[in-house]
Amino acid sequence: MITIEPVTPANMSAFKEVRLRALQDSPEAFGSTYAREAAFSDSEWLQRAKRWNGETGIGFLAMDDSAPCGIAGVFLNEDDRSRALLVSMWTAPTHRRRAIGRRLVDQVLEWARRRNATTLLLMVTSSNDSAIRFYETLGFTRTGKTQPYPNDPALIEYEMSRPT
Repeated sequence: MITIEPVTPANMSAFKEVRLRALQDSPEAFGSTYAREAAFSDSEWLQRAKRWNGETGIGFLAMDDSAPCGIAGVFLNEDDRSRALLVSMWTAPTHRRRAIGRRLVDQVLEWARRRNATTLLLMVTSSNDSAIRFYETLGFTRTGKTQPYPNDPALIEYEMSRPT
């Protein structure tokens, strides 16, 4: 059975495992790299887990019994708390098309609403057609804002948004 749970220091190992799997599986989907994050010490992962479990940001893990199979995070915009940013969205290839991504985004939306955010934003690389389609099915639309992808400036990232 798939459950969704917040990232906490207690499940830091699952957080680390799924984040590193995501970076290996879909390197073009993230602003960081596997090489960079694989080098983090456990104390750095613990600090990240704490940062991902607070009032201004949180992460969620999709768990298939005790195995992590998805992740999503959200942070409030520091300058405009009515805007929240969906980050690190990923579902394991073995678990795609099972509504896990939708459930993760639903948790992100619920968290953002409880903090009075009215808009949820995300960035998606132009080469990730399946992610773009997925976000569109959830009501996200392109805002028109673009930026170069940090790890490969030949790629563009699109900003997408939806009301919370």
